[in-house]
Amino acid sequence: MRLIGTTATGIRLPIISAGDDLVEIVTSHVLNVLKSQGNDLSKDDIVGVTEAMVAKMEGNFAKLSDIGCDVREKFGDQAEIGLVYPMLSRNRFLNILRGISLGAKKVHVLLSYPHDEVGNPCMDIELLDEANDKFRGRMVGAEEFRSVVGAYKLPYTGVDYVKLYEEAADNIEIHFSNDPRDILKLTKNVLVGEIHSRERTKARLLKAGAERVFTLSDILSKSVNGSGFNPQYGVLGSNLSSDDVLKLFPAKAAEFTAAVQARFRQAAGVAPEVIVYGDGAFKDPDHGIWELADPVVSPGFTPRLGERPVEIKMKLVADAVYGDLSGDEKRKAVTNMVKGKAANPDAYREGTTPRMYADLVGSLCDLMGGSGDKGTPVILLRGYFDDYSSD
Repeated sequence: MRLIGTTATGIRLPIISAGDDLVEIVTSHVLNVLKSQGNDLSKDDIVGVTEAMVAKMEGNFAKLSDIGCDVREKFGDQAEIGLVYPMLSRNRFLNILRGISLGAKKVHVLLSYPHDEVGNPCMDIELLDEANDKFRGRMVGAEEFRSVVGAYKLPYTGVDYVKLYEEAADNIEIHFSNDPRDILKLTKNVLVGEIHSRERTKARLLKAGAERVFTLSDILSKSVNGSGFNPQYGVLGSNLSSDDVLKLFPAKAAEFTAAVQARFRQAAGVAPEVIVYGDGAFKDPDHGIWELADPVVSPGFTPRLGERPVEIKMKLVADAVYGDLSGDEKRKAVTNMVKGKAANPDAYREGTTPRMYADLVGSLCDLMGGSGDKGTPVILLRGYFDDYSSD
C-alpha cells in the first residue's frame, strides 16, 4: 500500500517580463526539479502557472486613460454614469475607479451594505439592524450613512474604503442601497461593478428602464489606443501594476496551457495537465471575505481538468458498509469498492461535492503559491488523480 497521496511543490522562476518564452521556462524548470528529486514526469501530474506570469508574458497591460477612453466611447462625452456595486479593494478596484472617472462628467458610485459582493465590509455588521431601520430601503448618501453607522476601517488593511473611493477623483459621489435599481433615480447610464452577479444585475437594470448598461467585462474587452485587453473579462481580474497601469487577466490562457502541454510532450515524451490559476475559491472564516476576486478560478486549462471527480464517501463506506470488518480485511474490502466505483458512480457519494477539477486544483495552487513573496508561481501537483486503491 502506497503511503503518500497528493503532493504539491512550489517551483521558483526568474522574474518574468513581457515577451519572455514562458512556455520553455516553465517546462525546463519543472523537469529540472523532477530530475533533482530522481523522479520522472507523469501524464497524471498537473502543472499550475499563476495568471500573473501569463499576463506579464503577454504584455497585457492598460493605462487608466485607456479605461477613460473606453467609458467615453460607451456612454458618450460628459455623461453622468452610475457605478453599481464595485468591489472594495485598493489593488483590485481603486485604479479602475480612477480610470472610469476620467471618462465621465460624474460617477455616482452605489455601494451595497454591510459588505460588497465578496464580503469586504463597509460597516460594523452589528449595526445592520439599526441601519435598516433608519434607511427603510431608501438610497442614502455617504454623509447620512456615516451618521448612522459611523466611519469604518477594514480590519485587515485599516482602510476606510468609503472615504478612499470618495477621494479617488473630484467627480465621484457615494451612495448606499441594497437595490441596484435605485441608481436609476440618478442616471439611466449604468456600469455594473459586480464580478459574479454582473449579468443578473444588468438584466434587472435593463428591465427597470436603464438606457445603457455595461459591465466591467465590457471595459477593455478590445484594445483601446494599443492597450492590452481581455475579450471575455475586460478589466475583471485585473491588478494594480503601477500608479497609472493595470495588469489585466491573461487573454490567451487556454492557448498557453496547450503550448506548455505540447512542449512537455516534446521534451519528455509525456503530456501532463496544465492550468493557469488565479484566485482560489475559498472564504476567510474570520472576516467572511470570499477570496475569489477574479471572475473565474482558472482562465485556461487542459481538457481533463474540465471534468469532475467521481468519488465515494470513504468514511461512510468504512462505517456503514464494512463496519463489521477490521484490519487488513476491511482495508481490502474498501479498496475493492473504490476500484469498482466507475461501474456504479452514484453509490455512496453522499456528502461529496463533484466540483470541477480546475476549480479544486486552481484553489490548491493559489494556496500553495500565495499572493505575496513566496516566489513560487509554478506549482507541481503529483498524485492528484489517485484514490485509495492506487498502487
